[in-house]
Amino acid sequence: MSAQVQKKQKRSIKTFAQRKEDVTRNWYIVDASDATLGRVSTAIAKTLSGKNKVTFTPHVDAGDHVVVVNSANLKVTGAKLKDKMYYNYSGYPGGLKERSLGEVMERDPTKAIRDAVYGMLPKNKLRPEMMQRLRVYPGMEHKHEAQTPIKLEIK
Repeated sequence: MSAQVQKKQKRSIKTFAQRKEDVTRNWYIVDASDATLGRVSTAIAKTLSGKNKVTFTPHVDAGDHVVVVNSANLKVTGAKLKDKMYYNYSGYPGGLKERSLGEVMERDPTKAIRDAVYGMLPKNKLRPEMMQRLRVYPGMEHKHEAQTPIKLEIK
């Protein structure tokens, strides 16, 4: 073997794997009245799961905290306020309840964002921990000023 081939064999690229002890969490704030439901939810889901960081490791919960304000002023396109349905089935005959997005927003303005983000997060044991770091408020007031959240830009 030549010297060049031996040098190439000695060099190996090490794969980075983040440990849970090395995780640093930031706080972000999102104004839900700036973009539509889907765009807001995908940005929040990426931030909660840590996919926006260069140190992303799938098996480590390295996401950040997200505070969502103005969820009552959420934008949707088309006729989704009356056409998009939320279903709940009790398991009994006749136990299917359905509500439109408009009815859900009337009752609890934070539920639409929570459900959309919940469906976008990975379906594993890390999802409940990620959802605990999501705080959604219907108005502009929130109690996380002490954490000095950074505004999350939604494209």
